[in-house]
Amino acid sequence: MIEIRFEGTRAAAYDGGTRVGECDFSADGRIWTVYHTEVDAAYGGQGIARRLVKCVAEQAARSGAKIKAACSFVAREFERRPEEYADVRL
Repeated sequence: MIEIRFEGTRAAAYDGGTRVGECDFSADGRIWTVYHTEVDAAYGGQGIARRLVKCVAEQAARSGAKIKAACSFVAREFERRPEEYADVRL
């Protein structure tokens, strides 16, 4: 089972002790710029990237931050599910 963890300025996906994906951001005050999302090709098609973005968004909401989508995957997720990210989307 894939575990998603929030680790400072990223959400990371782990299969046991092996990191298989991440969603990275930089923080400037309450603006978080998500600039990279990647999942190991062997784990593609399992919805891991979406879970990573959701993890970052949930943490941003808890922190009162807004997310700027500099990553194309995150931008597409925001467009596909506007209601899900309305509270954090910049």
